[in-house]
Amino acid sequence: MSKIRFFALGGLGENGKNMYVIEVDQQLFILDAGIKYPSAELYGVDEIIPDYRVLVRAKDRIRGIFLSHAHEDHISALPHLLKDLNVPVYATNFTMQIVNDMLKDEGYQLDTLTLNTISQNSIIKFGNVRVTFFNTTHSIPESVGIAIHTLDGVIVYTSDFTFDQSSDVKYQTDFRKINELSEKNVLLLLTESLGSTLELSGGVSNSLNHRLNSIYTNAEGRIIVSLFSSDLRKIQRIIDISLAHKKKIAIIGRRAQRIVDIAIQNGYLNIPEDSLINLRYIDEKNKNDANDIVALVTGNRHEPFFVLQRMCKKSDRLIHITEKDTVILMTAPVPGTEKMAARTLDILYRSDTQVKVIDKRLLAAAHATAEELKMMMNLLKPKFIVPTIGEYRHQYGMKRLAIEIGYSPDHVFLMDNGDVLTMDDKEAYVAKNDINVGEILIDGTAVGDVNDFVMKDRELLAEDGALLLVAHVSPKTKQIIGEVKIVTKGFVYVQESEELLGRIKDAFMEVSKKHLEGKYINWNDYKRDVRNEVNRFVYQETKRSPITIPVIISTEG
Repeated sequence: MSKIRFFALGGLGENGKNMYVIEVDQQLFILDAGIKYPSAELYGVDEIIPDYRVLVRAKDRIRGIFLSHAHEDHISALPHLLKDLNVPVYATNFTMQIVNDMLKDEGYQLDTLTLNTISQNSIIKFGNVRVTFFNTTHSIPESVGIAIHTLDGVIVYTSDFTFDQSSDVKYQTDFRKINELSEKNVLLLLTESLGSTLELSGGVSNSLNHRLNSIYTNAEGRIIVSLFSSDLRKIQRIIDISLAHKKKIAIIGRRAQRIVDIAIQNGYLNIPEDSLINLRYIDEKNKNDANDIVALVTGNRHEPFFVLQRMCKKSDRLIHITEKDTVILMTAPVPGTEKMAARTLDILYRSDTQVKVIDKRLLAAAHATAEELKMMMNLLKPKFIVPTIGEYRHQYGMKRLAIEIGYSPDHVFLMDNGDVLTMDDKEAYVAKNDINVGEILIDGTAVGDVNDFVMKDRELLAEDGALLLVAHVSPKTKQIIGEVKIVTKGFVYVQESEELLGRIKDAFMEVSKKHLEGKYINWNDYKRDVRNEVNRFVYQETKRSPITIPVIISTEG
């Protein structure tokens, strides 16, 4: 049997930064490369990507990065990855268009990369390994599952999917292909697990249409709808209902505008040209308040909430929400945005507008529910299962479902990033923490310049502030010249703390005495001792640990 290994650099035990690696006889196949958004305590960090540096050494063995669909938590680490790993990328047409747009934004010359567009009928051969694809249903078009065929069986990665029956060909699951795979001996199933704790959501689609139609019928003024820009199915649904009610549509949100433009150009969103309007900035003459406007407020994670808050506070340049408007919230909070969502609701209710929150149950998650996951397992009949894409509770829920339908617990592996599953000679075992994994925090532009120390400093700055101590010292006369200045930010209010600051200066003088007695001044030791002594004294007096920065300047005099 060939040696097959599976490990994840991100996506296990967390929500986001999905990146999985399959190794078959030394050849590496990378499935997805996504980002994760930071939680509030990561000050100033914009996004988090998997630490892919372990792959750089094995670069020559990587056969390609295979993308399942165009959501950020599956593709947005690419611009960072391709700087160090210029390997072929495979994706469907729509996903590739979004990838191209993203890479151009980052200043890539696309002709220096190998970007291959595939369809669900593509078969790509690498020696004795073949890679094939099958269409799945998700909230964005042209999502595919990926199958890696080895001599010992098939490894199937479903990525995000549902079995929601759609009339639109661009979103339909190809059951025939899934059945074909099941006849080929599926060795390992990597399935999403985010929805493993959700019950079946049948008939939701019609209830949602009914609810939206009744809101539209009763709305007197403009209708403002919050949507996630990556959820093109819901955007299409709102467009269809708006057209049925003879409304004009305005799309707000820069990034969304681009996904939507790409979707319109490629025929994934159908909006008649004459129904789309561009809003001009509000001024004396133009208020953008015609009754037939439907404004789609779109964005990622917290962006729709943020824009709605601006509209309520009358600081938005396109729309000021009034009591005549109807606001429909179709963005159920995602992990990390719950506070923002709650605050936005509060602000909306204060503005006396008609607020309609669409029940989470009607927004049928774009993730497979418990019954759908069981169905996928029963269709493919894999030998081993690894729940991916989800926090530990979701993975655990997935294991429970597998056991419910007859799998023995030792055939379902709950793994963490960095664990390695090895399959050889018909047995499978997991080595814990076999691969060194971490996260790269991206702060603005440069990659990898924000590490744990920087984050620790930002945390301290946020909690206890900073204290700067400036002194001029003459190396000749071994004297402190002029006055010692103390500057504080976010530590104490200077006017009220003169006595404390005076005693900090005294502590500084004490340390200085020792360092100015010798023949030479060792500036590094001098600064270090000042920092330690001041920190000790400040903590003793105030129980706080500001970041202390001694600035000791060598001055002739």
